[in-house]
Amino acid sequence: MKFGFDIDDTLIDLRRYAFHLYNKKLKMAVDEDVFDQIPTVEIHGAFGMTSEEGSQMWKDSMQEIYFTDCPSYQDAKEVLNALADAGHEIYYVTSRPKEYCQQTREWVKAQGFPVADERFYCGMQDHEKIDIIKSLELDVYVDDKPAVLNTLANTTTKIIVKNQSYNQEVDYIRLTNWHEFHALLK
Repeated sequence: MKFGFDIDDTLIDLRRYAFHLYNKKLKMAVDEDVFDQIPTVEIHGAFGMTSEEGSQMWKDSMQEIYFTDCPSYQDAKEVLNALADAGHEIYYVTSRPKEYCQQTREWVKAQGFPVADERFYCGMQDHEKIDIIKSLELDVYVDDKPAVLNTLANTTTKIIVKNQSYNQEVDYIRLTNWHEFHALLK
């Protein structure tokens, strides 16, 4: 089978990592309970920042957010490695900026995820992800963003949403913990 995965907030806990980093950089102590209730992908509002300030903070922190020690979700690496070991094709489709593609691919490999260079897609906008996902004819695709998942609703690809506070309104198979992944395929 052909499995596709987004990276940020699907395989790795990027927003939570950034949230803790923002607390540190801003010398604040916004409680993690606040994080768990943020209804948007963007986290800047929890720190009292405007959209412009939040966008600048993200841009200024990208290297640190993307390439330091952001943790993967528990069991995510093990699940993907088991799929690869069983002979399935693993594809990564991420909308991280183009200038970070090579570094992202190397970072994902270094974290222990199974990566074949020719199956790593990066540097597109969210709306462009759809064309790539469709052209790959993936059997299963896992992502956190409703805007991406909703465009796949009428395809043959099995859609799984990685549970997040900002995607509660979508009605797809919901992945809360990676150890549940194989059961969700049935």
